[in-house]
Amino acid sequence: MKAVMATALIAVSASAFALAQSGARATARQPSRLDIGRAATAAEIKKLDIDVMPDGRGLPAGRGTVAEGAAIYAAKCRSCHGANGEGGSFDRLVGRDSGPNFNFAMDPKLVKTVGNYWPYATTLYDYTYRAMPFMQPGSLSPDETYALVAYLLALNKIVPEDAVMDQASLPKVVMPARDKFVMDNRKGGKLVK
Repeated sequence: MKAVMATALIAVSASAFALAQSGARATARQPSRLDIGRAATAAEIKKLDIDVMPDGRGLPAGRGTVAEGAAIYAAKCRSCHGANGEGGSFDRLVGRDSGPNFNFAMDPKLVKTVGNYWPYATTLYDYTYRAMPFMQPGSLSPDETYALVAYLLALNKIVPEDAVMDQASLPKVVMPARDKFVMDNRKGGKLVK
């Protein structure tokens, strides 16, 4: 029995050694770079750098009114989000009920909408510009996006019906849920809050 186990141990050890050696040889032959592609140019990076910060940094030039947004919404958003943002095959966009204590985590019946959950109007611009409409993401112009954001903010009674949104006015909009979120100010390293 001891002889069988010793033979098996030697066989396993030899196999492991051979496998390790073949891996080392394969790794030794790997180039440090695959020599595929090239570094992106500054112009290419700028074209993709479309994120918008809560304070409005990154917003493009452009403008849009609530009335213009209503027409764009009817043409490009209504089929998914309902006639007045009440929801359809996709998310509801209009609603201000956030429960007694902003308790979305505890009450699954509460629906997160632009009017009760989004902390920054600039985030609404950013998401809409990048990801909407669903079947043609990224196809909206800055003017169309400002108009849609103005319309959605007006539907949620956050801005008046005659509001004009642009890169100066949009960051000034105070969303109802703005004070419900805490900024993540971690710097990295060992300390995690």
